[in-house]
Amino acid sequence: MTAETSQTLDRGLRVLKLLSDTDHGLTVTELSNKLGVNRTVVYRLLATLEQHALVRRDLGGRARVGLGVLRLGRQVHPLVREAALPALRSLAEDIGATAHLTLVDGTEALAVAVVEPTWTDYHVAYRAGFRHPLDRGAAGKAILAARQGALAADGFTLTHGELEAGASGAAAPLVGITGLEGSVGVVMLADSIPERVGPRVVDAAREVADALR
Repeated sequence: MTAETSQTLDRGLRVLKLLSDTDHGLTVTELSNKLGVNRTVVYRLLATLEQHALVRRDLGGRARVGLGVLRLGRQVHPLVREAALPALRSLAEDIGATAHLTLVDGTEALAVAVVEPTWTDYHVAYRAGFRHPLDRGAAGKAILAARQGALAADGFTLTHGELEAGASGAAAPLVGITGLEGSVGVVMLADSIPERVGPRVVDAAREVADALR
């Protein structure tokens, strides 16, 4: 037996999904064609979504995702953090380096979960909430490589000294999670990353992705 659903809510969610898949927005006519409904229905859906700041329309009338979506997205971070922590703890203890989960937030990389190893004499101090440009550091570069289809065959990205002098990083992107761009990585005080770290980071990213599906 199929559960009863709301057609209006379903259409509103479909509007948001369509708008999230485009950088230049969509007109009422384009949305009407994609949804298979008349323009009057689309106008009503957009007006309702605008009231909640989930959609905005520019001067040319093209609809785009609104800033209200960002506020909703921030509430997802605690859930994502909780799901990722077991894999991050295992990674930090195994490698002996600070492990982190990083997500895209606008044009920046945002560390949403950080786990430090318990047995090392020293390690890199890294805090949840730390932001940096996507094109600096292993975490952001791994995300960009996955976005651009330019990820190396081994599945991870290495950097040195880009965010902190003397620190090296390794990160692998989260793969196969619709609507979520992120990476799992480690950062350590070293001139180079030991050979086994990259594959281990890829495994951890796969574990986190599985936990989030």
